[in-house]
Amino acid sequence: MRKFTELKVWERSHQLVLTIYRLTAHFPQTEVFGLTSQLRRACVSVPANIAEGAKRRSQKDFAHFLNIAEGSLSEVEYLLGLSRDLGYVSEVVVAQVLTEVSEVLKMLASLRRTVERSK
Repeated sequence: MRKFTELKVWERSHQLVLTIYRLTAHFPQTEVFGLTSQLRRACVSVPANIAEGAKRRSQKDFAHFLNIAEGSLSEVEYLLGLSRDLGYVSEVVVAQVLTEVSEVLKMLASLRRTVERSK
């Protein structure tokens, strides 16, 4: 397997983490240990699992870590919607970020299927 930093899906998910950190910097201070932390951790989990899985010995293990990343990204989707519903971020901004989330999800699913076929 290539270095994880050479994977486009890792790069896109890393950029998404930076976006989420910037976005949550404006959340209320009362959410620092709640929604802010949860959203950041879920988002960081995506490129972290891609990186960890890429170094595993088997393709089956790599596919498993990619699936975990997909789950974390789904959690990000929910938490963004919750943030919008609580009024912490605008509908327009959430829609933009969710578009990127959707693209990264598609890339992850595609890579996972490819890895699963190469077992």
